[in-house]
Amino acid sequence: MSIKAVIWDMGGVIVRTEDHASRDNLAAQLGVTRHHLETSVFGGEIGHQAQRGEIDAPNLWEAVRQTYNLSKDGIKDFQKRFWAGDEVDYQLVEYIRSLRKNYISALLSNAWNDLRAVITERWNFADAFDTMIISGEEGVMKPAARIYQIALDRTQVAPSEAVFIDDFAHNIEGAKAVGMHVIQFISVEQTLNDLKELLNEKDH
Repeated sequence: MSIKAVIWDMGGVIVRTEDHASRDNLAAQLGVTRHHLETSVFGGEIGHQAQRGEIDAPNLWEAVRQTYNLSKDGIKDFQKRFWAGDEVDYQLVEYIRSLRKNYISALLSNAWNDLRAVITERWNFADAFDTMIISGEEGVMKPAARIYQIALDRTQVAPSEAVFIDDFAHNIEGAKAVGMHVIQFISVEQTLNDLKELLNEKDH
């Protein structure tokens, strides 16, 4: 059965932290490790609540502000410095857009419920996808089987007709468990080579 849908993760794949210096400096100033900093935003119960849509982004940032005992201006500075090294890979976005000629294109991201607005209004690449599945809107996170099923339902393909690309091994395993083809993102070059090979193998 040929591939009909290509489903992409966002963070660590399309948007990547290319320079860690700003986070390292921020962490050092606050007397913690970069891992602690990133866990306070993405991990832990508060981060997971935000990724399940149980709290919104302002509530998450308020929790971070309290964690580090920051002022209102302090949390604004924190946010600016936390995101400073992140870059959208617009070349990769252009490739994803090009796939829409022949494949259904989808996003499947563990993210807060404001991601759709950010992609649409700030980054301007919502048109690269036929559909976007965002955990903060769905109330369930990867690697739970249900979110992959939601993605399959939205793209209207069978698991064997979909390929899922993500940087985290546990998310890849979750997709594989429901029967999807998978590619673990390590680099853009490796991912595109693996994808082209898979699409050619399955389509011819």
